[in-house]
Amino acid sequence: MKSTLKTKKMVECALLVAVGTVLSLFSVVQMPYGGSVTVASMLPVILISYRHGLGWGLGSGVVYAVIQQLLGLSNLSYFTTWQSIVAVILLDYMIAFVVTGLGGIFRRVIKRQSLALVYGSLLVCVIRYFCHVISGATVWAGLSIPTEAALIYSFGYNATYMVPETVVLVLVAYYIGSVLDFRRDQPVRLPAVNSGSKTADLLAALAGLLTVCALAIDTVLVFSHLQNADGEFDMTGLAVERFAGSFWMGVVIVSAVAAVAITGLFIGRRHLLGQQQNDHNCKID
Repeated sequence: MKSTLKTKKMVECALLVAVGTVLSLFSVVQMPYGGSVTVASMLPVILISYRHGLGWGLGSGVVYAVIQQLLGLSNLSYFTTWQSIVAVILLDYMIAFVVTGLGGIFRRVIKRQSLALVYGSLLVCVIRYFCHVISGATVWAGLSIPTEAALIYSFGYNATYMVPETVVLVLVAYYIGSVLDFRRDQPVRLPAVNSGSKTADLLAALAGLLTVCALAIDTVLVFSHLQNADGEFDMTGLAVERFAGSFWMGVVIVSAVAAVAITGLFIGRRHLLGQQQNDHNCKID
């Protein structure tokens, strides 16, 4: 019985990895120096992690990462040292895609499936984004990314495809998580949920997405001042001088606006859920 169940899981994982690989081949947008926007190509591995746990998810993530590396094997031809080749393999492929197996980490923390998948997708995309940023600012500097201010350029370039990739993945994850129940042995259609609950879930998802965007903007603002004109790291750029006219004002404004918006979204969500509970109690009475 156990061997049959394990075989069944292996077959399912293989099929989902295959689906993710096929989806990764059909890019909506292809960037000139690497990176693309796909139709939620990482979601199948995220579903593996959600359905069967982090062990199966990370294992499938390794297989998915190796396949992505093989598909992008030509990128290694730009480098002549083994250190650079190893760095590209690790940062742009292995770590960047293995972390897809962490997508189900919120299953036991967040009860509502759609939100658990949304936050798992956000986590995966953020980690992958920073892997590409580090790779761009180090290994690719001087090739596809200018040597001067390589870090800030890497933040911007990788955001051009990772932000829309994240938005597409989150939206698809939310929708499919609202329709099918992946906690069963065989995924089944979820019962219809009233519009109030759907709206509340959407508000929570928007709050999470807004948090990621605000953190990304603040990070870009801060890291852009960690380099001098020669492209070297320089902590003196973070000095709080003439605050009103410095980049710190931008960080404060972005953080404050995001905090207000996120608070408003959660207040609205709480109001909707409270109203829904009241309506339910009235029907019972």
